[in-house]
Amino acid sequence: MRAATHAKWAVCALAVALAATACGGGDSGSGSDGAGMVSSSWGDPQNPLEPANTNEVQGGKVLDMVFRGLKEYDPKTGEATDMLAEKIDTTDSQNFTVTLKDGWTFSNGEKVTAQSFVDAWNYGAHLKNNQRNAYFFGYIEGYDEVHPESGEPTAETLSGLKVTDDKTFTVRLTQKFSTWPDTLGYSAFVPLPRAFFDNHEAWLSQPIGNGPYTVQSYTKGSRMSLRKWEEYPGPDKAQNAGVDLKVYTDNNTAYTDLTAGNLDLVDDVPASQLKNVQADLGDRYINTPAGIIQTLAFPYYDPAWKKAGAEKVRRGISMAINREQITDTIFRKTRTPATDWTSPVLGEDGGFKEGLCGEACEYNAAEAKKLITEGGGIPGGQLKITYNADTGSHKEWVDAVCNSINNVLGNDKACVGNPIGTFADFRNQITQSKMPGPFRAGWQMDYPLIQNFLEPLYFTNASSNDGKWSNPEFDKLINEANAETDTAKAVTKFQDAERILAEDMGAVPLWYQNGSAGYAEKLSNVTLDQFSVPVYNEIKVN
Repeated sequence: MRAATHAKWAVCALAVALAATACGGGDSGSGSDGAGMVSSSWGDPQNPLEPANTNEVQGGKVLDMVFRGLKEYDPKTGEATDMLAEKIDTTDSQNFTVTLKDGWTFSNGEKVTAQSFVDAWNYGAHLKNNQRNAYFFGYIEGYDEVHPESGEPTAETLSGLKVTDDKTFTVRLTQKFSTWPDTLGYSAFVPLPRAFFDNHEAWLSQPIGNGPYTVQSYTKGSRMSLRKWEEYPGPDKAQNAGVDLKVYTDNNTAYTDLTAGNLDLVDDVPASQLKNVQADLGDRYINTPAGIIQTLAFPYYDPAWKKAGAEKVRRGISMAINREQITDTIFRKTRTPATDWTSPVLGEDGGFKEGLCGEACEYNAAEAKKLITEGGGIPGGQLKITYNADTGSHKEWVDAVCNSINNVLGNDKACVGNPIGTFADFRNQITQSKMPGPFRAGWQMDYPLIQNFLEPLYFTNASSNDGKWSNPEFDKLINEANAETDTAKAVTKFQDAERILAEDMGAVPLWYQNGSAGYAEKLSNVTLDQFSVPVYNEIKVN
């Protein structure tokens, strides 16, 4: 595939997923021109909002408002279209020439140039900067020198990046990667202004970007205020005056504030309110398919979970979960039992393979108990499923999963939930490899490629491979799929890699998730994009 075209399987889907958190009090203004303020639920991001250090949903929401990159994903279809890129040329799917459009600046007036991208990518890739998304630069030549697996870096910049002039830079990858240009709408690849490097601490307290909104203020644990950038040069200008993102530690409270008129938008309707939401909101309730999958990940840094026979225990756990009952009773069909590790939004041409998980994702109490017993039983004698308690209705489904497993094993203490108070604390314990057992691992796609459901999560040492699962044959097939220029052949190789994941039950697929939201009467033109995130810049205040 040429970089200027888009593979059929790269049109829609989503991911990075991790739960929401939200808001409080309604102080948003309104105006007949539709340009008032919007108040919306939110959760504190795990890390400061450096683009290459943000790989979870809450921080990603802000980056999507404050930055624009070479590509942008169409909110309706998920297709990667040019934004700052005038064109991205290649003749061999390994060497690329990127040409920028004229007229783009950062909100502080600085011009966006080729150097803005190259400096940002070099910063994101370098080991000393400890960026969570450094892995995304791993295909660029020289990554092993700036980010070695062991020892100190032997270079300061990626040898595969070269600035030609203000509008042009070249990229050399270490291998063919036919759909690499379609990954460039992900926030890790956005440009950065000189202010980021010249006064880093000041930038972190008030990020400066090139998107339709600017950051007015941020109080951790309380709110972030974003305001429309009047001089924004892009085609997708904000249709409101700004967005106040407010932090909640309970999404039920956010929903109550919405129905009481104290909040304009909730982008995560709690499971406990699904029985009421239609009566409460009517057509102001949004429930739409999204490329999100919920899984149980395992801590493979604990030898008990990767010893001989442990794959039987993992498979037995999967078969002990009554997915259909849980999605029907708790989520009222806003979730669909998962039968693979991707998402139906990809479509069959895009790599979704219904039933690829096989019998391992089907409820079978007798076989589940047999496998868990044959595998040596649950490590430590008790399954502790860790989750963040502040958002996402996770307590309800974790309790239901444990009840299902306990019923199968005939032991009401065999499985218990292990709540962590906040999303940020939950993520910090995950990244510090402190999970005592399986843990919630929802994934909302970063960019519309099937590759994004597999590589970041399960490739050895990948950026979001939080459980540290590893398989050399899986890695090999992923690399071969990335290099394949024929769409159908690429999909086949990705699915072959997925079958290896299935055989080992590297993680337990639970269900595919819809995007859900509710909004106040004063708002109009409210939609969720293919990533289940509100399209904030299109919202109008009546």
